[in-house]
Amino acid sequence: MDISRFTGEMTGRIVEISYPFTDHAFVPSPLSRTWVMPAELWPLLAEAKQHLGKLDGIGQTLPNPHLLLQPLQQREALTSSSLEGTYATPAELLLFEMDPSEPKSEKDRANTWLEVANYRKALREGYEHLQDRSLSLGFVRNLHDWLLSGVRGHDKSPGQFRDCQVYIGADRRYIPPPVTFMSDCMLEFEESLTAQTAIPDPLIASYMMHYQFEAIHPFKDGNGRVGRLLLALTTWKWCKLSMPWLYMSPYFEKHKDEYIDTMFAISANGKWQKFLEFCLVGTIAQAQDSIRRCEKLNALKKIMDCKMVNGSNRAHLLIADLFDFPVMTIPRVRDKMKVSYPTAKADIDALVDAGIIRKLGTDRRPAIYYAPEIFDIAYGD
Repeated sequence: MDISRFTGEMTGRIVEISYPFTDHAFVPSPLSRTWVMPAELWPLLAEAKQHLGKLDGIGQTLPNPHLLLQPLQQREALTSSSLEGTYATPAELLLFEMDPSEPKSEKDRANTWLEVANYRKALREGYEHLQDRSLSLGFVRNLHDWLLSGVRGHDKSPGQFRDCQVYIGADRRYIPPPVTFMSDCMLEFEESLTAQTAIPDPLIASYMMHYQFEAIHPFKDGNGRVGRLLLALTTWKWCKLSMPWLYMSPYFEKHKDEYIDTMFAISANGKWQKFLEFCLVGTIAQAQDSIRRCEKLNALKKIMDCKMVNGSNRAHLLIADLFDFPVMTIPRVRDKMKVSYPTAKADIDALVDAGIIRKLGTDRRPAIYYAPEIFDIAYGD
């Protein structure tokens, strides 16, 4: 790690390490209890919270909040994973969730699909867990366990804090605290989680805690994804949103270099303002993007229902189900609707004839059908 980049304004201290390599590591100080937010950030914060409030309001007016929440969470899972070099397409993720399979080797493509599917699972489990419980280190370990359980690899250690030195970048551009310092760092982190830091605004507190988690890097693997999971959940819980609507991974992925550089600048030079500006601008962008997608999905559902106005009640139930899971098969419809195979086939044929779904061009059996317009709105740029 290039310690010449660190100045007297750094938010921690540099320590020497000798194993498994000779270098220096950064030990972040606890978040300041006397930090004062720069006056320049207040207007941007007010705008960010205005857009976040609008998104929360729209979400609450939906007959089915999952109309928006599920596509947002799927997109978050895909982009958060791609930030770490784990790439999957929306179709791959949905097909895997429809018929999950255990990876047979470390090179098995199912590892990728399982990791991304686990991200969505961790979001759901985390949301349910925090309904009546508090944030804690135990909860952070649970997030890691949900994320990496079942994924092959000797270095994963689901749910366990690391017991070895790690580093970021092939050139070791950042080295987080050694294990001997990490326990104290995490205890201080938990204290800030419980107290929500001393920062008066919950949105700012969420972003400051996000930095702190990434600076400590407490796991062998999966730190970036756990950090972004925690960000989505603290934003929801601390900002008192009706549901976890705000997901920052698509913005972080689009501006990956700035995301990395502004966090490093906090460690090296204490430059909180640039990172917080970046996050608040991202909050506005993501809230606006989610609002647009929500409005389009809501309008699309009405159009689809109109197309099937003379159809069976099952047709409208299947349309609603498409917004939760936009792929289907005849056996899936048969089991979900508790009808015969011929009836399920007739229901799917009716949706195909109405232009609502089409057959996915794969050789898989049973045949896969998907809703292209939902895919475009939910996952397109």
